[in-house]
Amino acid sequence: MVTSSRSDTVRTRVQQAALLVGAVFLLVGVLGFIPGITTNYDTMKFAEHHSEAKLLGVFQVSILHNIVHLLFGIAGIAMARAASTARTFLIGGGAIYLVLWLYGLIIDHDSAANFVPVNSADNWLHFVLGVGMIALGVLLTRRARTTRP
Repeated sequence: MVTSSRSDTVRTRVQQAALLVGAVFLLVGVLGFIPGITTNYDTMKFAEHHSEAKLLGVFQVSILHNIVHLLFGIAGIAMARAASTARTFLIGGGAIYLVLWLYGLIIDHDSAANFVPVNSADNWLHFVLGVGMIALGVLLTRRARTTRP
């Protein structure tokens, strides 16, 4: 007979956050492949700026972009199994999204360099995701300070 204790299923706050962020990324990746939720679906390309498909009619996506969301989702869910890896996912993933934000600001959106592809809405979403993920990873793993009399 197999028994489990309550501690087997208790997740820390950072694990819960990584699991939630991972699930959202997974959902966004799936939604990116659904016509109607993704407008101009018939123009979606694998990886180039000519993809005019837009998730929710706002965020420019491609097959590669959607696959990246799916992979981030799988990584977040897998890494939520332990507090240390959940923290790594949030901080490391946040850093990746800040680099992607900077990349999106620097490149010409109408050039071949925009292979992900990104538009202005994507850029600012990447900034918010980057800052938010890093903040979750840092704040949810801070140790409480003890004061001595």
